[in-house]
Amino acid sequence: MKAIITVNAADTVGIIAFISAYLAQHNVNILDISQTIMQNYFVMIMLIDFEKADLPFDELQKGLKEEGERRSVVIRVQREDIFNAMHRI
Repeated sequence: MKAIITVNAADTVGIIAFISAYLAQHNVNILDISQTIMQNYFVMIMLIDFEKADLPFDELQKGLKEEGERRSVVIRVQREDIFNAMHRI
């Protein structure tokens, strides 16, 4: 199953590293990643495959949100099907 992760924060060192490490720790595969800096703001979107993850989707979602809050980073995780449905015209 796939999901979309969006990340917003003031630009600081290590944002991609801590999110990637968290995902790897839980056997989540990053399929695609795009990031940019917009006037000192870090913005990232990731497509992940969590089919082989060692924790349920809800726990992955909660864990990333909590890790982000500790670092003043806003992290949202949505299932791909819900993300696509929300962005259809």
